[in-house]
Amino acid sequence: MDLVLNVADHYVLTPYNQVRREIKYAMTSLPVISIPTVALFFYEVRGYSKLYDNVHDSPLGWPGLFLSMISFLLFTDMCIYWIHRFLHHRLIYKLFHKPHHVWKIPSPFASHAFHPVDGFMQGLPYHIYPFMFPLHKVLYLGLYVFVNIWTISIHDGDYRIPLALTPAINGSAHHTDHHLFFDYNYGQYFTLWDRLGGSYRHPSALLGKGPHDLIRKLQAEGKLGEDRGKGRGSGSKEE
Repeated sequence: MDLVLNVADHYVLTPYNQVRREIKYAMTSLPVISIPTVALFFYEVRGYSKLYDNVHDSPLGWPGLFLSMISFLLFTDMCIYWIHRFLHHRLIYKLFHKPHHVWKIPSPFASHAFHPVDGFMQGLPYHIYPFMFPLHKVLYLGLYVFVNIWTISIHDGDYRIPLALTPAINGSAHHTDHHLFFDYNYGQYFTLWDRLGGSYRHPSALLGKGPHDLIRKLQAEGKLGEDRGKGRGSGSKEE
């Protein structure tokens, strides 16, 4: 990923000093997002939701934990797909979602670099689920940690999803194409809704046409100097 970001910093693919800007934007947005999020958590744990403490409180027992985990992922993936797609509508995009797409080739630090409204809307399905379906509190916490790790991973750009899973799993290669080509791969975990919604795009990186591939090709052809690939020189002006 460093190779791509260094070249991007030198040219016009993404703003200079990208990682610092991603961190700054995330750190200013997360405190705002946390206000309504914490309020929802209080409602959930104070008995207004269908969260439960003990496995025997589930009508299905231990199998219910496994089923609720699967249904949580399927439900939130569906909701996030449509929320994400809505945020790309031309009347909405510039207001809330555009700041996240400043990063054409994102790093993991871009995973939480959202406008507060954008971030809250895309996190809302995680809080809707326990008001609609039974869910063990510890499993809920584990899933919440998982989805945050997953969000970081799909902004990695390092394309490490096993090849056999790429038709079904929305990995970092899929999401990198979303940032590059805008109207594709809105999904969070799976490719199901992108396929149903006509927005699926097979990852460019898996076709040998990803950012890493193109940069290495330019370097091999001598069209991209090694010194330029390492970023801006000391004599360059900073913003």
